[in-house]
Order: sequence, then C-alpha cells, then structure tokens
Amino acid sequence: MREILVTSALPYANGYIHLGHLVEYIQTDIWVRAMKAQGHQVTYVCADDAHGTAIMLKAEANGVTPEEQIASVKASHEADFSKFLINFDNYHSTHSEENKQFSELIYRRLNEAGHISTKDVEQLFDPEKQLFLADRFVKGTCPECDSPDQYGDNCEVCGTTYDATDLKDPHSTLSDATPVLKTSKHYFFDLPEFEQFLQDWTRSDNRLQTSVANKLQEWFEAGLASWDISRDAPYFGFQIPDTPSDEPDKYFYVWLDAPVGYMASFKNLCDKRAGTEQALDFDRYWAQENEHKTEVYHFIGKDIVYFHALFWPAMLAGSEFRTPTGVFAHGFLMVNGEKMSKSRGTFIKAETYAEHLHPEYLRYYFASKLSDKVEDINLDLEDFMQKVNSDLVGKVVNIASRSAGFLVKKYDGILSDTCAEPRLLEDITKTGDEIAAAYENREFSRAMRLIMQCADKANEYIDAKKPWSLAKLEGTEQEVQDVCSVAINIFRQLMVYLAPVLPELTANAKEFLNIDDLSFASRNGWLLGHKINKFKPLMQRIEEKDIEAMVEDSKASLVQADTPAVTENNKPAAKDKSPAIDANTDAEQTDYIGIEDFAKVEMKVAKVLECNHVEGADKLLQFTLDVGEEKPRNVFSGIRKFYEPEQLTGKKVICVTNLAPRKMKFGISEGMILSSGDPKTQLTVVTLPDNCVIGDVLA
Repeated sequence: MREILVTSALPYANGYIHLGHLVEYIQTDIWVRAMKAQGHQVTYVCADDAHGTAIMLKAEANGVTPEEQIASVKASHEADFSKFLINFDNYHSTHSEENKQFSELIYRRLNEAGHISTKDVEQLFDPEKQLFLADRFVKGTCPECDSPDQYGDNCEVCGTTYDATDLKDPHSTLSDATPVLKTSKHYFFDLPEFEQFLQDWTRSDNRLQTSVANKLQEWFEAGLASWDISRDAPYFGFQIPDTPSDEPDKYFYVWLDAPVGYMASFKNLCDKRAGTEQALDFDRYWAQENEHKTEVYHFIGKDIVYFHALFWPAMLAGSEFRTPTGVFAHGFLMVNGEKMSKSRGTFIKAETYAEHLHPEYLRYYFASKLSDKVEDINLDLEDFMQKVNSDLVGKVVNIASRSAGFLVKKYDGILSDTCAEPRLLEDITKTGDEIAAAYENREFSRAMRLIMQCADKANEYIDAKKPWSLAKLEGTEQEVQDVCSVAINIFRQLMVYLAPVLPELTANAKEFLNIDDLSFASRNGWLLGHKINKFKPLMQRIEEKDIEAMVEDSKASLVQADTPAVTENNKPAAKDKSPAIDANTDAEQTDYIGIEDFAKVEMKVAKVLECNHVEGADKLLQFTLDVGEEKPRNVFSGIRKFYEPEQLTGKKVICVTNLAPRKMKFGISEGMILSSGDPKTQLTVVTLPDNCVIGDVLA
C-alpha cells in the first residue's frame, strides 16, 4: 500500500468558483478516488489562498475586515466544492497559525543558510492609498508604441515588456492618483543558487510532464533571477520575522506562504486526527529523509508552473524539507471553442451550473476530455449534452434499466446461480487492469473510452439475446434469467470503473445492486444467486432547455455579481473583442462557418460490409461499415425507399465518424452516411471509387 498526499492549487479568497476552476479540482478528486479504490492510503488537502493586497482592498470595498472577507469566501468555496462532490480530507486557510509557523520556519532556515539577501527597490507609490503599487495596479501609456491604458508590466497592443516606472503618464488603478517613485528595502530569495539542483530535479524521476520540463529549460537558458519575497505595509499577510527594529513592517509576499499552505493544511489535519485510528504523521510526509517512503503530488494549472516547479522545490530543499514527487499541470477550459465569456453566458459559476444541471454530468464530461498532457479542454455544450445522454443514460444506465425489470418481476430479483457468459465477464474484468492504469496515469479520457467499450459489449449482448422476446416464449425462463444476470454483472463492473468519476451515481447503484463494495478488487468476483433491489431511475437525460437556462442565468448573475478584485499575480481577462451580434437583427454572418468549424467534421472512407432492412422500420436501412477501426460501425440511414440493401453492399461510401452515437429504437447508430438530393423525392448515396482506401480521412 502506497502512502500518498495530494493537493490542488489554492483558490484565491476574493471571488467565486467557476467551471474553469473546477477542471483542476474534479481532475484531482477523480485521481484521489481512483487511487483509494485501488487500495492505497491517499490524503487530499487544500486551502484558500487568503493573503495579499487584493484581499485587503476587496475587504475595504465591501466594508468588512480582511478576516471577515476571507471567512465568507471560504464558506462559499467549500459549498461549491461540496456540490461537485470534491472530497477533501481537509480544507484550510493560509491565514492560519500553522501556515504562519511553517512560513517563518522555512524563512529562518533559508536565512540561516545564507539564501536570503536584501536590496533597495524603487517602486511606484500611491500617495492617496499610501501603499506601493504592484504592476497590476498601475496603468499608463506604453513607452514603446504610445498605446494608452496599458498595465505596468507589458503592452497588450505591441507586446513590449517593461517596468512600471517606464510607463508614460502612469496612474493608480486604485485611486486614479499619479504615483510617485519611492524606495524601500526588499528581501530576496537567492533562486540562482539552486539552478543546478533545479536543472536535475526538473528532469528526474518523471516529476514533471515533458512539455513542462521543456518550458522550464527556456527559463534556465534566460537565467534565473533572485525572487522578491517581501511586501511593505499596509499588507494583509504574515510579517517577516527577525527584521531590524528600525525597519518599516515587512510582510511575506503572498506567493511565499501560499504553497506553504499545503503543509499547513496537512498539519491541521494531523492535529485533528491525533490519537485516532486515522492518525497521520506529519514528518513521515514532509521530512527530507522520508522522501522515498511517501509520495506528495500537486495538481496545478499551467499558469503557475513557475512557482511550483522552481520556487517551491528550491524553498523546500533549502529549508531541509522534502520536495514533491510530482507536479501535474493541466490546461485551461474553453467553452464552445472560445474563452469563457460573460457576454455569451459561458463564464459559468459553479453555483449557477449546479442550479440547473447535475454536477456528475460535468465530472464525466471533463473526465472524457482530460489526459496526462498540458492541453486546454473544450466544453462544447451541444457535445456535452449528447455525450452524457448517449454514454451514461443510453449505454450504462440502460443496461440496468432494461434487465432489472425481468429479474424483479419474474425471479424476485434473484440472479442466476451460474454465469452464462464467463468469457464475456472475464474479458470485461481483465479490461479493469487497463482502466486502473489509465486512471493512475491521469489518462482519464482513455479510461472513459475503455469503459464505454465495455458498455457497448453489454448492450450488443442484450440486443443479440433479446430477453424481451425470449420472455414471450415458453420454456425460456432460465435463459431470460441468465441473460439479465449477465447484464447486471456487467453493469456492476461498470459501476466499479466509474466510481471515481460518478460517486453519487455509484452510491445509488450500490443500493440497487444490494452490495457494499465497489473497490477495484471487487470486480474479480461475480454476483451469483444474489438478490438485487427494485430498479429506480439512476440518471435523467440532459434537456437542452436546462443548458439554455444556465447560459441565460450566467449572463444575468455575472452582470450583477461583484467583479473579483485584481490579484497581484494575474491580470484580468482581456475584454471580449469579438463583434456583438444583435439577436433582433438579420442573421449577421450567422449563415457562414469558418474553416475551423468545417475541420471539426471527421469524414472517412467506409466500406459497406452488410446492408439490411430493419424489421419494424419502413424508412431505415441498417449498415455495417468498415471505417478502418478495430471493429465495424453500426449505422442507420433513412433511405430505405430509395435503395434495396444489395445495391449498396460492397460499395465505398462517406461516413461522418465523430458524431455522438445516437440511441434509436432499433439500436445505436454510430455515424452518418452522406447522401445528396431531396429527402422527400430522391436521395442518392455518395459512393467512392474502389481505389479509395478504407479509413482515409476526407480532406
């Protein structure tokens, strides 16, 4: 059994949680649940990042103390995380006694080892607010291209980077006052001293994704600089200890004590559990000599790699603490292929989403998109609806709903004493090894594909056996029970595999299945002679009206909500520069698509292996298509009145292969065959020459 400590990046305590944030917390929670299900001891901690000028200013604007401000936001964050089933073992705050103690301890050790220095720094100072201005709180005219209204570190128009003191006509964004230059002493951590250590650390033991390590190499080549770790009063945070008595108050910069919050939250949990069966030893996870006995992993966004993969390990090594086993970065969230937008209603708060849609829908969709790569993911709301409805409702839950009724009505819920299809169940059980490995490697999208392949096998089996038809015949009682029992056993296997992603659904499934255990090990045993309970609907389909209502509410709620204060580390998102389209005017350009829209459609050369009439359907033909994949695709097409099956068998056609599978009365359609003409009078299937290669993508 491995002993693992896991953290997510700390959300800043001056704003709400939105869907972009949730990518990380859902990813981490799924990984933690999967590792726990595989029998490991895993502890998941997090906290609010509660310090900095932005917090102080936000509290001032709201007429409350900083302590009241961060307490209110922390309660809001915890409520949102709970809605999305994020199961922290402890959720703390960086404004805590534990964080103060560890921040001071790390600083003192670094100082005693000679890694801290001071020098005078000239900065812009707001004479009205009486505080030094971070670059984010200064605007002026670009010194290079003369563009007005640019921030104090770089120009958004020409891309030039500069110091805030280089701006022409600077003004404070806090008071609109003209800032003055003022000098003060700052404290620095000597990061360049750790360059060789960091060069080795970032390339060893798979601590970082390859793309992250390569990006860090660019910073090494540019040269590391000493890191300014202090801020002057007024500032909301911890005072730096042991400073000379004649110096003005100096505070730790928020990015020094923020990652220390991981240690603080874990120490707080250790203290809570002391003397219990769940007791944890802080030093076992954080002492330098225990680095190879336990594991520590940080899940973060790609925008804060610099802090977590350079500053943080250097601080830990310099203060004689262990360094992380791994730092896993992820990309940003796009919605409908674009940056989240308030005007379009796609900048969606966690709270707003949860008012309209079940959080497990989003957990599954994110899982189906996430990999071990540092890639942005896209929440396509149409695809989201289709995928959840097709995969979870149409495939997974459907297995239980179409089988349980026969067992409860005819056999008092008792499954067969023997397994009628041991090879099928063994195959799905064996697939669990691949699924477990995919979870551990954070290849969630691969895990979801493997799970849905298992669901497809179950539905194909049920469709082939047709228990609803067998039940109408005499002398088939045992066969009906056997078929439905096999289906229920496969459904149980799927619940084992989906438990890390869908904890609420699987908890309800356990009640239906009348079982207590859905750990990964439990998949090796089958339910034989077992009594299940009456089936109750486990998941409802997503309705388009619910998505539309969520989008509309997002437009309204985000107009009314307080805009989160600008942090010292992150400038506000750029304004949406796309031209507005008035919904009441003629459809301005909406009849056109871009090349990127067309590129989304995947069309492949397919060979018609079989074409058949569909019993009970006077408009459909059923196609079995070879599209160059591991197994053929099943596609239904409404062209029966124009073709006899033998006219198309053996032909090469064009199949759209990246449409969401569609559950129909007669089975699942896994694509679309292209035709031309008028559906009312004459449709002609587009056929291709024999020399076209099966599986080739049309360009």
